[in-house]
Amino acid sequence: MQQNSVNISADLVVYGKIFTSENNQVVEAFAVKDGKYVYVGDKKGAEAYIEAGKTEIVDYSGNGLVMPSCGNGHAHYSIGVALPIVGTVAIGQTPDKFLAEVVPAAVKKARETGAKSIFGFGWSYLTFMENMPTRQQLDAICSDIPIYFADDEAHKGLANTLALVNASIMKADGTVLKKDKDIRGGEIVMGADGTPTGLLKEQAGTYTRSFLDKDLYPVDVAKVVIPQMQEHLLAEGYTMYIDGWGNYFYTDNFFKAAQELDQAGDMNIVLGLTYEVESWMNVDEALQKAVDAQKYASTHVKTNWLKLFMDGTVEGGTGFVEPLYPDGHQGLANWTEEELTDITRRTNAKGITMHIHTMGNKAVNTVVSAYANGGKDELRNTLVHVRNVNAEDYQRMADHNMYVTSGMLWHHCPTWAADYIREHGLTPAGQEDKSYPMKSYFDHGIHVTSHTDFPATSGSPDEPFSVMELAVTGVLYGENGAPWWPEELLTREQAIVSLTINVAKQMLIENERGSIREGKYADFLLVNKDVLSCPVTEIHEAKPAATYFEGKKVYHI
Repeated sequence: MQQNSVNISADLVVYGKIFTSENNQVVEAFAVKDGKYVYVGDKKGAEAYIEAGKTEIVDYSGNGLVMPSCGNGHAHYSIGVALPIVGTVAIGQTPDKFLAEVVPAAVKKARETGAKSIFGFGWSYLTFMENMPTRQQLDAICSDIPIYFADDEAHKGLANTLALVNASIMKADGTVLKKDKDIRGGEIVMGADGTPTGLLKEQAGTYTRSFLDKDLYPVDVAKVVIPQMQEHLLAEGYTMYIDGWGNYFYTDNFFKAAQELDQAGDMNIVLGLTYEVESWMNVDEALQKAVDAQKYASTHVKTNWLKLFMDGTVEGGTGFVEPLYPDGHQGLANWTEEELTDITRRTNAKGITMHIHTMGNKAVNTVVSAYANGGKDELRNTLVHVRNVNAEDYQRMADHNMYVTSGMLWHHCPTWAADYIREHGLTPAGQEDKSYPMKSYFDHGIHVTSHTDFPATSGSPDEPFSVMELAVTGVLYGENGAPWWPEELLTREQAIVSLTINVAKQMLIENERGSIREGKYADFLLVNKDVLSCPVTEIHEAKPAATYFEGKKVYHI
């Protein structure tokens, strides 16, 4: 048997143009042994690890780019993939079609399966706002099963009367028990008759959703969904992922299913699960449940995040902003700064990282203050989405090692959209097309990661190379648009860093993953296009020819 010169026989050697995500370094080769990189450097050096008949050689020279596999810092694949099983998709519908076709189909499905609740997702507030369906219209279709349809951002919902009755918002005879903003952090939209219309905003929606049947997402369904979700992620080039709401429908079922699958050897991604706590809950009880959920952590399942909502969405009028919206309102804030500071202090003391939805600049300012005053810098407390940032808050983020997971893909719109936003007063003045900073984070030394928020992506793509093109150009291919806020666009290398090593850092696993470096797990992609040098408008065409996880090919075309 031939013996190599370094006395280590690699399982795999890869040649090609290799971007390591380590200081923008490009190398020629690497060698993998027992799932980890044992050599990274030039081709000649890698040859020393080859043993004839034992080492697999992949020569990807001239075929595209080899790079670390990607991460997604916040999304909801576990509900997006599950919807055909546990609910109904309503994306792209008009109000008329929603009532005439989508809801009746959902009711028919529920009756056939014996479901005790009807859950749906995907209608557009901007499409529905001039002709918003009412609870009475939903009642005319089904009045004996509670109905809840979340919008495409999951920040608003449509409910029938029975869903509102079950949540003690009203009685069946029409008596109003809760109205307007009686549910903290939310709004129950009231009609001219003084009763709820069925439209719920922000935490009024999460509160009502909590009364849906807990069996919507049992463990056995989660164990079907997770492999499908994993297949979806691997095909797009993701092997690291944080789910934005792990305790779906307020159970531990998803946590339990993920742990069981990992213990069975069926996880080929690192899955991060957040435990969501709402502002209407008993905080002490909710935080204890989040701590208890840490028992589900395993090799590839990480559970150390607490998810909160600070505000809603800016274009939806519920983002917490300053200056005010043109009509004089400020949006919805779920927590005071003092409360968030206390929650951050208590949560970080348990070794759990904060993961807070923040959109408006006033929300960002509040969360940054809470992290600065109550947090442990080493836990990398994270702001999620972040539409606008006050200039003085960038430095505070950097000083306290705060992370931002940003919808870099949202940095686009048709050319007319800014005027539409301005004319309809959807944002404070000056914020119409000044949204979702990116380059400023790099300029201030803040770690920013990419997220897609799937399926709540507002018509944006989900896979990393389209995200990369948007972050670099500000324009979505095929869209009649011009770049918004072009001074905030990234370089190609910065975009890849946000998709790879920075996600590993956000997940506190950068010593194991996220870049191509000796000693780390060999999680990497063979990309069919060199996205570092191809025409910038062709980056979105790139796809993984193969995805490797711990040295094993887990997806290929």
